Amino acid sequence: YFGISDDYRPIPELDGWLRRRIRMCYWKQWRKPRTKVRKLLALGTSRGQAIRTGLSSKAYWHLARTLATQTGMTNDWLKSQGLSSVRDLWMKAHGYA
Repeated sequence: YFGISDDYRPIPELDGWLRRRIRMCYWKQWRKPRTKVRKLLALGTSRGQAIRTGLSSKAYWHLARTLATQTGMTNDWLKSQGLSSVRDLWMKAHGYA
């Protein structure tokens, strides 16, 4: 759908939104605070940030944008999990890559 578009402006914003949504889905999937802290620590987040974020009662969408989730679930990690970048696909479709 977005490959047809010649307008590049919404692509980076859409790409960021999708990454945040995927982080939120992982956060929701981990369910228990203990699991969240353990997974964040395994992904390389600092101990304090992992505990503070893992025990937080804020909404999933809000926590998907915290420093702890972004340093743990990096863009490279998301790519290794199978997420394709909309930006990269758009660039390929328009012959820029």
